[in-house]
Amino acid sequence: MKKCTHLDAVETVKKPIANECEECVKMGSQWVHLRTCQTCGVTLCCDSSPNKHASKHAVLKKHPVISSAEPNENWLWCYVDEVYTKY
Repeated sequence: MKKCTHLDAVETVKKPIANECEECVKMGSQWVHLRTCQTCGVTLCCDSSPNKHASKHAVLKKHPVISSAEPNENWLWCYVDEVYTKY
């Protein structure tokens, strides 16, 4: 089974501060689901959303791990290792 090599950097899972994609709000755009970066805590839209801000952030900032910001979802995703982990 493939393992994420970046989970050691996640000491405490960061929860979303706001229930919105910061970048979509600036653009006046919509989102489908929200994800929270586990490096810096920013909440952005998922890959099912038109702008895919969370993925773009991961690449641009080199912040590999996100969590779902959706209620009752407790999982992490590592963009680099392409690994899903429940917590």
